[in-house]
Amino acid sequence: MDAINANLPTIWLFLVGFFLLYYVVTDGADLGVGMLTLVTRNSEEKKVMMDSIHSIWHGNQTWIVILGGMLFGAFPLFYSIVLSALYIPFIVMLFGFIFRGVAFEFYDNAEWKPVWLVSFGVGSLLATLGQGFALGGLLGGISVQSDSFAGHPDDWLNGYSAIAAAGVVAGYIMLGAAYLVARTEGPLQERSFRLASAAGFATALISAVIYFATSLLHPSMAGKWLFRGESVWPSLFLYFFLFLTLGAFAMYFRSLLRKRQLAPLVWNWLVVIFSFTGLSIGLYPAMIPSVGAAALTVEEVAASPTTLRFMLVVTLILLPIILTYTSYSYWIFRGKITRDEGYENR
Repeated sequence: MDAINANLPTIWLFLVGFFLLYYVVTDGADLGVGMLTLVTRNSEEKKVMMDSIHSIWHGNQTWIVILGGMLFGAFPLFYSIVLSALYIPFIVMLFGFIFRGVAFEFYDNAEWKPVWLVSFGVGSLLATLGQGFALGGLLGGISVQSDSFAGHPDDWLNGYSAIAAAGVVAGYIMLGAAYLVARTEGPLQERSFRLASAAGFATALISAVIYFATSLLHPSMAGKWLFRGESVWPSLFLYFFLFLTLGAFAMYFRSLLRKRQLAPLVWNWLVVIFSFTGLSIGLYPAMIPSVGAAALTVEEVAASPTTLRFMLVVTLILLPIILTYTSYSYWIFRGKITRDEGYENR
């Protein structure tokens, strides 16, 4: 028990990371499918693409709401500083979610279906750009003084965050295309194979740029690449997850070349998990990389031990229930999506 109490902030960092990754691999695919409708001309195929996520997008989007609540409770200082620094990207993300949600609700019973199809795609793009610029604004560093945001509202708008936003767009399109490979058939599936490959190359290239740029921005991460530190273990783990990421990318492209149905999506999930973990190791223990001052660590932004213990008990009770329900939903709506018959193999 003493060991758990002493490491509560780190335990909660792992839990937050789990919820974030779960959101990215689920709703990231949904947003990717939405953006792909913008480059699809066939209206029937657009409808199939919407149908492929119609039964799951509500649940997938809920994970980001849960994530926000967890950050508010477990890391209140992180929540307040990041929200103050990045409220514009977050507002853009919320508007994107609204556009996407309204498009889903009105499409089936609306006379102006093309308008709602465009709204679905544009909403997905806005939500993705909002998340991408927020990620870039956080990783690029936030100006903090006396535990408060001390910068300007547009500090997040720079070249680094633009690259990060492009990476999130490419990554979500990669997820969306791999998802369509697993869920569709015929010409739409063949086109999804090609899009998944192109998006994969773009994601790999931009990810390499982000890793390099982040190392230049934060000397602590650069030091880990060069084995400069009190321990060699962070450096070894950083290289370990780098090689895992490269291997997952290689297997992803291999599965596309072999026309596998589900394997590209699974390898895509592993790419996300390994690359995110490697980047987190590079920045740890910083949770808010700062500009002009020392970064705020996980322990510094965490809530009181009493709060963390209470939230941990509640989470350990509710998390298995949520995961069981989510898994059941995916099982019920498994199978291929067709133009005329909807779900097959239900």
